[in-house]
Amino acid sequence: MVDRSFADLSLAALYDSLNPWGPGDDFYAGLVRSAPSVLDIGCGTGRLLARCRELGHAGRLTGLEPAAAMLVQARRREPRVEWVLGDLRSHSWGGEFDLVTMTGHAFQELIGDEELRTALRAVRTALAPGGRFVFDTRNPTARAWETWTPDRIHEAADPEGAVAWMWHEVVHPVQGDRVTFTSTYEGVRWDSPQVTTSTLRFLDTHGLRSFLAEAGLMIEEQYGDWGRGQVTQASPELITVARSAP
Repeated sequence: MVDRSFADLSLAALYDSLNPWGPGDDFYAGLVRSAPSVLDIGCGTGRLLARCRELGHAGRLTGLEPAAAMLVQARRREPRVEWVLGDLRSHSWGGEFDLVTMTGHAFQELIGDEELRTALRAVRTALAPGGRFVFDTRNPTARAWETWTPDRIHEAADPEGAVAWMWHEVVHPVQGDRVTFTSTYEGVRWDSPQVTTSTLRFLDTHGLRSFLAEAGLMIEEQYGDWGRGQVTQASPELITVARSAP
């Protein structure tokens, strides 16, 4: 897990090293490669869509990302993808995509009820008939935030080989389904530690189903891990596949 705010170019350059390609990426890549048109919301450094383009996806691939520093990485990586700076409040599409994704727990950055409702309505509008919305969130009953402690240090290196170290710490009491934490970065590129503060929302299955239904989306499938296992209290993920409600 890593903070996704990355407004700074030096932090954005560390993102892929801190988040190496894994089973979640393979899961999404399979979906993207089978969909003619794809919108990836919160696309980050663009590696998912770039990889699929490199592997021969010939359809429309669009990445939407609010952090300009992250899009710098994406545009350098693959110019044959449509990279868009902004979010679902500043950009909208009407029935243009067979698949809409939100990877890397980006869905959890939708904190407020109205912010979440606005985003889901925009997703519903962007979907073509029969299209799917697929996203992942951390399962709140697994209480992942309890492992976000300063003794768990992650090492990374940017493309030029500069090494950095990162750790998380929950700094405020957990309030309902919201967790606020800091991410601290130390490395040779900075004279002092770089600290960001983030809040994530941990919705349970009932909450997800309720917000999706309100936006005209219904859950078709839900998995507890990247191997498509069933959801249990111990499952680390809530991986949701939703379609437009009839």
